[in-house]
Amino acid sequence: MDNSNQLLISLEERHANNILSGKKTVELRRRKMHVEEGAIVWLYVKTPIAAVVGYAEVSDHQYAAPSTIWRKLGGVTGLHYKEFKSYFADSTKAFALGLKNPRALETPIKLTELRELSQNFQPPQFYLKVLMKSPLQRLLAKSITSKARLKKHAIQEELAM
Repeated sequence: MDNSNQLLISLEERHANNILSGKKTVELRRRKMHVEEGAIVWLYVKTPIAAVVGYAEVSDHQYAAPSTIWRKLGGVTGLHYKEFKSYFADSTKAFALGLKNPRALETPIKLTELRELSQNFQPPQFYLKVLMKSPLQRLLAKSITSKARLKKHAIQEELAM
């Protein structure tokens, strides 16, 4: 994982679940996001869950008229057409963030844990760049490495049998 290019976004639980299951491969926004292909997008689920539940990698992005985005990507947005139209009702442009390789965290990172890093932490309304070597980045990275260690340990035990 490239630690230098990460961001945190807030989503409804159903959208995060659909991304993590692979059913939703595009996240939609009304405003353009400045993000590169290959960036890691951390998924923060809004209340009542209030936790980072997983992450995915940016595959691509498009910024175009909502009708163009729907025509090209409607089937992988996780929305019905009526809901899509309502979301972009006052917008002339739509931003579609392509996502791939989604991974759920074994243990979600709760808002209380995020606020232990910084009492002023607020989940992003739009998105939040995760700065390299910041306390937030270290916590997020730790959530992955501990899972990798557990998996490696399980494999070693299996090989020893």
